[in-house]
Amino acid sequence: MLDIAVLRVIWWVLLGVLFTGFAIMDGFDLGAAALLPFVAKEESERRIVLNSIGPVWEGNQVWIILGAGAVFAAWPFVYAVAFSGAYLAVLLLLLTMGISRPVSFKYRSKLPNKFWRRFWDWVVFVGGFLPAVIFGILVGNIIQGLPFYFDSDLRVFYTGSLIQLFNPFALYCGVLSLMMLVMHGGMYLAVKTDGQIRKRAIYYSRIAAICSAILFAGGGLLIAFVISGYNIISEINVYGYSNPLHKQVIPQIGAWLHNYSVFPAMILLPVLGFAGTIGAWWMGNKGSGKLAFVCSAIGLAGIIGTFGASLFPFILPSSNNLASSLLVWDSSSSHLTLLIMLFAVVIFMPIVLIYTAWVYRVLRGKVTKKLIDEDKLTAY
Repeated sequence: MLDIAVLRVIWWVLLGVLFTGFAIMDGFDLGAAALLPFVAKEESERRIVLNSIGPVWEGNQVWIILGAGAVFAAWPFVYAVAFSGAYLAVLLLLLTMGISRPVSFKYRSKLPNKFWRRFWDWVVFVGGFLPAVIFGILVGNIIQGLPFYFDSDLRVFYTGSLIQLFNPFALYCGVLSLMMLVMHGGMYLAVKTDGQIRKRAIYYSRIAAICSAILFAGGGLLIAFVISGYNIISEINVYGYSNPLHKQVIPQIGAWLHNYSVFPAMILLPVLGFAGTIGAWWMGNKGSGKLAFVCSAIGLAGIIGTFGASLFPFILPSSNNLASSLLVWDSSSSHLTLLIMLFAVVIFMPIVLIYTAWVYRVLRGKVTKKLIDEDKLTAY
């Protein structure tokens, strides 16, 4: 049987896989929505963009639900801190990504009125733009540490505010996140559309790809020389019960680079991040939409993987009570819970992947004006 230390690492990897899957699958929806005012100049073009993501966005959001469910079941301390401390930011995500976006897709075509449709077009844009930025802001705050602590009874107290989440480094990460998803969404539109929409999508996506690479490099320099990371200076029992207070942690600039000296192979993650973004820019210039989309997905995976691997074994650092920081080793569920959940993942994850692949195969091909005109009853 797998011991609890191994299960903790497995679930840390699975958590990264789920959130990376969300960034890749739902990320192009958000990026395409954020590009809507820039790539679509007339009504038929707007409908083409909306119908390129309309059939798939709802299924793509399953990845974030799976990720949140995994946090709830596998990392209860992390769930308690993140979803209560950052409650208003999560609520803003739900309002834009989970409520206004589906409403805008459903309501837009109900009336032919120009003002009505332009209003919902901007709601679609906000539903793509804001979540892309907010996800980056949350990541930026995790890198710096959130202001929370546990008392002796392990009750969690969050001492921050919504305004504090919008600090300079977090906003920097928010812009990086936006550029990543715009790159990815633009390359998706390059695959699903043709004509002027495709040309504009590739143009903006290539700009976003270069910006992503530059911002990623700049973020690395900030983390190396400006932003304080955290180091554990006490012994950690990787097999012990979850209690985040049984350790000593100190802040240190450049601490998030420590893992690269211990595990040199980790350098492959930022390399993939740069290679993917530059590859998307290059393939977009060559006019190969599918290869550019694959490259942008690799870039997203590399950048997100760099973030997760750099923090290991931290999952959620605390900035005002360092001992309360949550680690892979001291914030998980019990051995039995992790084991049962792993069996469920082994059974159901292949089913989800097979079904997803089948859906995209059925929906393959470009969305054209002719296709929309012939499908007036169900097209957005």
